[in-house]
Amino acid sequence: MHQILHTRRFLLGNTYKTCCSIFARMMQAVCVDVPGGPENLVLRTVPKPQLKDGEVLIKVHATALNRADLLQRRGLYPPPPGESDIIGLEVAGTVDTLGPGVSRGWRPSDRVMALLCGGGYAEYVAVPEELLMPVPPNLTLCQAAAIPEAWLTAFQLLVFIAQVKEGEVVLAHAGASGVGTAAVQLVHLFGAVPVVTAGSPEKLKMAESLGAAAGFNYKEESFAQGVHHFTGGKGANVILDCIGGCNWEQNVCSLATDGRWVLYGTMGGRAVEGDLLGKLLSKRGHLLSSLLRSRSLQYKADLVKAFSRRVLPYFSDQTASLRPVIDSTFHLENIADAHRRMETNRNMGKIVINVIPQNQETQ
Repeated sequence: MHQILHTRRFLLGNTYKTCCSIFARMMQAVCVDVPGGPENLVLRTVPKPQLKDGEVLIKVHATALNRADLLQRRGLYPPPPGESDIIGLEVAGTVDTLGPGVSRGWRPSDRVMALLCGGGYAEYVAVPEELLMPVPPNLTLCQAAAIPEAWLTAFQLLVFIAQVKEGEVVLAHAGASGVGTAAVQLVHLFGAVPVVTAGSPEKLKMAESLGAAAGFNYKEESFAQGVHHFTGGKGANVILDCIGGCNWEQNVCSLATDGRWVLYGTMGGRAVEGDLLGKLLSKRGHLLSSLLRSRSLQYKADLVKAFSRRVLPYFSDQTASLRPVIDSTFHLENIADAHRRMETNRNMGKIVINVIPQNQETQ
């Protein structure tokens, strides 16, 4: 009898240890089994990412929504080959585990934010160490989650693509969006002049509070006329365009001679009918386009390095001259409601998802 009891305890103990070991290798994540609406987002238990050489495992405290997330949920924007099929392009959290070959001095519990190819809607995510940035000390992890994708996108468009110069006029469409609110502040930081379009007086007011010199309600007026009057007929030197098709004529009309029109989204359609090339040619205009998610790791690493050196200090200097703009926050289990809010275009700034309740953040 004693031997039987001993054997049962041994088996139960080993079973408990095995269950604990399996549980430790699992995490909660948002999955999409069938592409479609927000109701198709399902929270379930999945394996934690396995670290590759040079990667860091982040314990995610918060992530944030991007338009690309809505497209991926609908099956229209798959992740690059080999990347996580979990939605989410940015996170903030703490370093959990260092993978083999990590050499940049990161330590467990460091507060970090990161640009991702995917995997952000989860409790843990594996990230190449080159894409990590330290969280400014005066920001919460919830605030930091609103920075990587939107701010690196805006920085890339302005600096790497358009090569904006001091004194130039920059027209940013969707001026109250995540990228728009970042672009307005960056244009101002670089000594250029930001002007915006938006679809409501409230959104225009927000953009102007961030430094926009002028704003035009595209639902009520011709933004091309607004730009013409603001610039004395010269036009905008740079246009940051996430709308595309339906705006092309006004964009060309708004563009200064030798201006740069940077296309990074097609929310207003992809098809163009009319004399686009002829009108663009008459302005000697440059039509540029860019996506960030599909870029190489080296490109993204160079972008993160340049942003960290040139911009990141301004989030935590004495004036705190830059700030992420947060529209609203949701818990991970309410991710469908967050998607619905973005789909209505009501948000001003970023929609943030708390993966860990904010009162549990590492300060």
